[in-house]
Amino acid sequence: MLLNYKVLDVKGRELEGSIEAVNRDVAISSLQSKGYIITSIQSADKKSLLEMEFTLFERVSTREVVILSRQIATLFEAQVSALRIFRLLGTESANPKLQKILSEVADDLQGGSSISRALSKHPQVFSDFYVNMVRAGEETGKLDETFQYLADYLDRTYAVTSKARNAMIYPAFVIFTFFAVMFLMLAFVIPRIGKIIEDAGQEVPFYTKIVLGLSNIASSYGWILVILLGIVAVASWQYSRSEAGRYYFDSLKLQIPVVGNLYHKLYLSRISDNLSTMLTSGIAMVRAVEITAAVVGNAVYEQALLESIDDIKNGASISNAFSKHPEIPGIVVQMMRVGEETGELGMILKTLAKFYAREVENAVDTLVGLIEPAMIVLLGIGVGILLASVLIPIYNITVSI
Repeated sequence: MLLNYKVLDVKGRELEGSIEAVNRDVAISSLQSKGYIITSIQSADKKSLLEMEFTLFERVSTREVVILSRQIATLFEAQVSALRIFRLLGTESANPKLQKILSEVADDLQGGSSISRALSKHPQVFSDFYVNMVRAGEETGKLDETFQYLADYLDRTYAVTSKARNAMIYPAFVIFTFFAVMFLMLAFVIPRIGKIIEDAGQEVPFYTKIVLGLSNIASSYGWILVILLGIVAVASWQYSRSEAGRYYFDSLKLQIPVVGNLYHKLYLSRISDNLSTMLTSGIAMVRAVEITAAVVGNAVYEQALLESIDDIKNGASISNAFSKHPEIPGIVVQMMRVGEETGELGMILKTLAKFYAREVENAVDTLVGLIEPAMIVLLGIGVGILLASVLIPIYNITVSI
């Protein structure tokens, strides 16, 4: 790759130019070996605005990382060198972004970097958990097994998470559609029917008055309500990005009836699976808990894990450290204590991960089974009340005529 640089020589004079190197680190080392002090170094490649826009929409899915990990494991088993593996997979990848990342990883390996260090430069694809697992594999000399572990772990996590997420999409879509249709009817349809009812001069039932009042608000101030709703949505999104906001919304998510229980099981499955995979691979307990806290995906559980780290550093067992936090159920603490006493903590955690993964699947199936009839009943009641409130007065007008 071609890089432009600005440096200071031994006499303090500013020089600039370009250098060809396999990666940025090699270029820096080459310039420093000549006694230069680097003030600026950046890629000489220029991207068009169109290319930059396409880059923003490129992403690497979890499924692609799973397949990549299995391919790497297979090639390591076949005694193929790491550099050749990443060159080959980079060339064969159908995803332009993943192709670029693998090419950069291969360049770093050619420059003398370790695999874990090269992967750590791309956190948007390879998480802290992933990098530390690879580092443990490098230290133990079992990279083929490590990448196989990673593929299995990511596959399990993807299956559980996607099932829980998909269960939420259907009711969210139905509720949004319901409120959108009701708003449109109140804003555009009911006002015309309401005018007919009012012009008839007959007594209007109280429930019809309520519907007509809501319709008047929607038709007169609907655009204001939409703007206010948009402001609230943007403000909530901005607040959720702050530390306090993230903790509040994550805590609220766990308190929702029925759905909260599903999320609890999802995060417990993730914690157990993460810890089991890392401890089995030889990663130290404190580091394993730190990484799990970073990838658990919920601020409440993240805080509980981070607070447990202090107790573990002070000599407490992980079961005793976890027992201080109500987010961790007693059965989990007891199972972990048994694992510590028998020296089979990794196996116990793996069992817990499988148990909670099954619990998540069962909870999702139950939730979907309850939501569908409940949504049908609620939608029917809502539409029925709306129609009855306008049709009954119209029927009375027709009868009186």
